[in-house]
Amino acid sequence: MAVTETTSTLRPNTRTAHAAHAGRFELWFGSLFNQGRGFAFACDAEGRVSIEGLSVRGRRNYLFARAMVGREFATPSVRTATISLHS
Repeated sequence: MAVTETTSTLRPNTRTAHAAHAGRFELWFGSLFNQGRGFAFACDAEGRVSIEGLSVRGRRNYLFARAMVGREFATPSVRTATISLHS
């Protein structure tokens, strides 16, 4: 599974479609060492995370989790969001 992120080069209608689906799925980076712990980020069904939609802390956590795949975190998986990640 390729993990990609959206950028500002998206056409407006694509961005709107992405935003409509972003709340239903999450990209899960599960910890390799602590079962049940990890990072979850709102994404679309294909695992695309909107970097622009993340807070500064969220962006740092997302980039950290991506960099630590195989060291601290498992390969990310897309799953249905169990709670709203947009508060």
